[in-house]
Amino acid sequence: MLLTATGSAQTTVMLIWIVALFAIMYFMMWRPQKKEQKRVAAMLSAMEVGDVVVTTSGFYGVLIDITDDDVIVEFGSNRNCRIPMKKSAIQEVEKQD
Repeated sequence: MLLTATGSAQTTVMLIWIVALFAIMYFMMWRPQKKEQKRVAAMLSAMEVGDVVVTTSGFYGVLIDITDDDVIVEFGSNRNCRIPMKKSAIQEVEKQD
C-alpha cells in the first residue's frame, strides 16, 4: 500500500510541474507576443496620410495613400520616389505635427 500512495504523490507532483511550466510559458512568451500584436495592429489602423513611417528595412518616408492592405510611401525629397508596399512592412509610425 505504501508504494501506491508514493506513486500517486509522484504523479500529482509531476502534473503540478507541467501546469507550472505552461503557466510560465504563457506569461513569458505568449502573453507579451499577443500584446505586441495588438499594439502593432492599433498603430497600423491609426495611420493617416502625411504621417512619417519607418519601414522594416529602415527607410523613412511619408504616407501618400492608404488602402486596406497597402500603402504608398514617398521617400526622400524626390517627389517621384513613391513606392507601394504592404502595411506589414511598416515598423514605426510618427504622427505629423
